[in-house]
Amino acid sequence: MNKRAGTSFYLFLAAFVFLVMFPFIWVFLTSIKQPGEIFASFAWFSDNPTIESYKSALTTRPLLVYMKNSFIVATLTTLIAVVFASFAAYALTRLPIRFKGLILGVVLASSMFPHIAIISPIYNFVTDFNLRNTYMGLVIPYITFSLPLAIWLLSTFFQKIPHELEESAKMDGATPFQTFRKVIFPLAAPGVFTTAILVFITAWNEYLFALTINSQESSRTIPVGISLYQSDYTVPWGDITAATVIVTIPIVILVLLFQRRIVSGLTSGSVKG
Repeated sequence: MNKRAGTSFYLFLAAFVFLVMFPFIWVFLTSIKQPGEIFASFAWFSDNPTIESYKSALTTRPLLVYMKNSFIVATLTTLIAVVFASFAAYALTRLPIRFKGLILGVVLASSMFPHIAIISPIYNFVTDFNLRNTYMGLVIPYITFSLPLAIWLLSTFFQKIPHELEESAKMDGATPFQTFRKVIFPLAAPGVFTTAILVFITAWNEYLFALTINSQESSRTIPVGISLYQSDYTVPWGDITAATVIVTIPIVILVLLFQRRIVSGLTSGSVKG
């Protein structure tokens, strides 16, 4: 266990990290190239780096509006999904409910439906209730795939909490809700936080529902807005890559700031002690 890693290990690790990061590196290098250099020839670096693509990405289209829309929709989706999933996961894992395994199986199966299979009824529902081009018009469809994911993830975290703690709370006269609020939920906080991050990123990156339901320029989210960057005669790859870099920065910062909580949540309960 105390053996140090050799040179071959570090070479393999460097190659692996490079392969994983290559798309992001290439997007950034493309974003600082002159428009003519992007199509002229294959070259890693630009002879004359420029930030004109970033200026164009921010002025040609309302990128900041897209980011605001995505942030609001993803935040609302995360809050609703985590709150309801916490209660559902607690009930399915800690309370005497029959057919728990079947219910969890149905929850997992519902999250596996392809979005294209449910887009038609979702679109009709949103249209009938006049929710197109609104935040709730996207939040409601996003709940259909984020809530099952959150329930399944939180169930695994709640199952790892010792039942003795819950029994002690009952002996002290705590109700099931008080036990959940004061004992179970605080202990599952790393898992809840990890689930919230995963749900937020999933909602932030969703494309199909956002493209179908919100068609107005002022209500589009980031994935749809960037995909519709167009000019009269060509695809502005410089603007697209610059916009991609800009909208990726908040997610990278979020992960870096809370990476310890994310790791602790992902590994929570993996080792018995």
